[in-house]
Amino acid sequence: MLHKNLKPFPQDFLWGASTSAYQVEGANLEDGKGPSCQDVKEVPEGTSDLTVCADQYHRYKEDIALMAEMGFKTYRFSISWSRIIPEGTGAVNPKGIEYYNNLIDECLKYGIEPLVTMFHFDMPAALDERGSWSNRESVDWFLNFAKVMYENFGDRVKYWLTINEQNMLTLVGPVIGTLTIPEGCTNELKEIYQQNHHMLVAQAKAMALCHEMLPGAKIGPAPNISLVYPASCKPEDNLAAQNYNAVRNWLYLDMAVYGVYNNLVWAWLEEHDATPDFAEGDAEALKVDILTLLVLTTIIQQLVNGKMVLLNVMVQLIDKQLVVKKECSKDLETLTYQQLNLDGN
Repeated sequence: MLHKNLKPFPQDFLWGASTSAYQVEGANLEDGKGPSCQDVKEVPEGTSDLTVCADQYHRYKEDIALMAEMGFKTYRFSISWSRIIPEGTGAVNPKGIEYYNNLIDECLKYGIEPLVTMFHFDMPAALDERGSWSNRESVDWFLNFAKVMYENFGDRVKYWLTINEQNMLTLVGPVIGTLTIPEGCTNELKEIYQQNHHMLVAQAKAMALCHEMLPGAKIGPAPNISLVYPASCKPEDNLAAQNYNAVRNWLYLDMAVYGVYNNLVWAWLEEHDATPDFAEGDAEALKVDILTLLVLTTIIQQLVNGKMVLLNVMVQLIDKQLVVKKECSKDLETLTYQQLNLDGN
């Protein structure tokens, strides 16, 4: 429907902005913080490390004052796991707790609602050494991390997000420096989706714990959703788009809404001997409360001759390869960031 008369947003709509700890805090090894996977990964030549970033750790008062000046009603930030639990499990770092208490209190001072992302691409390096999300114990690690956050911040934080862009952790983990594959792995696809399963169970259990400890709070996942269009009206291209939408989007949305795996994704995993193993109680745990969509839209921008050109994401089936494509005028060229071996059957 093309709306001719737009309705105003509700007065209590939470306009704001979002950051992640490792991208803005800096102070990546200060005041007892342990290293995360982002701190130990190889930094591409010509880019900065995480020592300073936006220096929010030291300048949070200035940052929040600027947000208030811009009229923000909410600030979504993530909590660095290794800042409050340096080894991922075990001793809690009081300096880390103090920092986030100060950040939350500063938000509330200006009437800005704190919205906490619990995990944003920064697994503690100590837990990576223990297998990361590949280790079934990661479910308990995350649940303990959640408990520490609820105990220390739950009296003031009413909105929580569990895992940021889990589908990106699954689809492009190597690009963002988060994927750990155990030595000797013979089926990488199964390994990746077993890790994905552990994340799904971990966040579901963290949500249940939130309801138990903080009955007035709201909590849910934050998948990165971007609708995929077929490159043409051909049936095979429509099927390719349907398959890629299932893998990229519906797997996470179906799990969020229904608590079950999307049937197309499950069939694809079966064909590749990659279905995740369920532990006892997993099926019952996979339930959620609220869903936060990171709708990054179907549009990609590209700089062409100094001007921004809008590109629609499309997919096409080429030699049984599901290829993500972009459209610039009438010419199609393959995007290099993602290809999936999905056929049209």
